[in-house]
Order: sequence, then structure tokens, then C-alpha cells
Amino acid sequence: MAHTSIPTLRNLKPQRTFALTSAYLCVFILLLTLLFTPTVLANNVYEQKAYPSADGIGKYYMGREIAKVMGHTGAGWLERPRREVEEQPSKIVSALNLKPDDVVADIGAGTGYLSFRIAPLLTDGKVLAVDIQPEMLEIVEFFQQEKNIPNVEPLLATLTNPNLSPASIDLALMVDAYHELEYPQEVMTEIVKALKPGGKVVLVEYRGENPFIMIKRLHKMTQKQVRKEMEAVGLVWRETKNLLPQQHLMIFEKQV
Repeated sequence: MAHTSIPTLRNLKPQRTFALTSAYLCVFILLLTLLFTPTVLANNVYEQKAYPSADGIGKYYMGREIAKVMGHTGAGWLERPRREVEEQPSKIVSALNLKPDDVVADIGAGTGYLSFRIAPLLTDGKVLAVDIQPEMLEIVEFFQQEKNIPNVEPLLATLTNPNLSPASIDLALMVDAYHELEYPQEVMTEIVKALKPGGKVVLVEYRGENPFIMIKRLHKMTQKQVRKEMEAVGLVWRETKNLLPQQHLMIFEKQV
């Protein structure tokens, strides 16, 4: 019986060796291209890459990779004693210029750190503490009873919808939360619907322009990027207040 040998690169002629090597190289390049080329998702709004950054989810919106959500296990960081010194959140509350009957949605409220500082100013209004994590809202409920502040209402959201009624809020506040929204366009579209005519959105984000702010890169945003993303859902930029040590405070308004 004749013995058929399997060809190897050693016993092939140079021309065939070159052809096989080129073929292998083409396949390798094709695989790399498939792995690292962003996949445009069905709605053409987002792109997905195979390998996310260390602190990202590999999903991109308007050129920005979306950051991982800080889970409820990070609640202690939100309530850290040095937060007032490091971030001066009391200045955020003052800058909102709230009226007593305002309805404020604290989006990504977490433990309600800001919610409980805003609520006492709303003698005829309330704060909706909105979060996607039931564990965070349980903490809000605990603090609500402990602090005896009845006009903070926990509200469970989904990844795409804050579950706010149309034309029901005067202000939507997001403090270090927007960059973690997995579906930013969908959430912001619903927030715009929930705003009353002339209602405002206030975003507080660590300054992405400053490399010396010791916050992970994807947990910071530039003012240019924020404005671009807010304009995409029809919000109009009104003002940026640089009164905080490390964060932008950006004010947007719903067009009437």
C-alpha cells in the first residue's frame, strides 16, 4: 500500500511554502480585524468592541466608552466622611437654585447622599431617588426612616428607563452617574420627556480634561463630550459652573 506523507513546510517547495505562509498570515490578520473592529449595534447608536478597557464595558457611545457601574458594595465610598472636603457637595445643592415646590429626580441616587441634602429645601416638593439597584434603594429607605425625611421617594429604574411620568419633574440631577449609563440615549430621552417645560438637567462629572485628577479615566468626562451627548437628545446647554474642586457642574435646559 502506498504511503502518503502529509506535507510540511520543510518538504514543500519554496513557492508553496510562501503561499501557505501568506494564507496563514491573511487568516491571522482577518481574525485580528474581526476582534478589534467595533460592531455597530442594531440601532446604530452604539458600537461594541470585543475587548473592553479595564474600567469599561466595551460599549461606545459617540466615541466614548461607557464605564462599569459602581455596585452597591461601593455604598461606603458614597457616604465617606471626607466627601464634603473632597467634593464640596453642599455647593452643588446651593447651585441648583431650588424652589420650595420643585420635584427633583436624583438619577443614580445611590445611597441618597444628595437626595437627603436636597429634600429639606423642598417644603412643598419632593425628591425622587432613582436607581437601578434595589440594594441601593434599600439603603435610601433605611436613611429615610433614620433621618425622618418623608419627601424622598425611592424609585427603581431599568437600564433604559428611569420610570418617570411625563412632564412630572422640574430638575433631573446626576452626580458622577451619567458616564455609567449603559443606555445613555434611551435614558436621557425618557428624562427629557419627564421634564416640565423649561425643566433642567444638571450633570456633575469629574473633569476629563484634567489628567491630574486622580479618578479612573472612564469615570471622568470632558465638557465637550457632555455637551455633544446632551445636544443629541435635544437639551440646550445654559451654563457650566466651575465652583467645585474637581468636577464640572453643567446645566442644560429642555426646549419649550
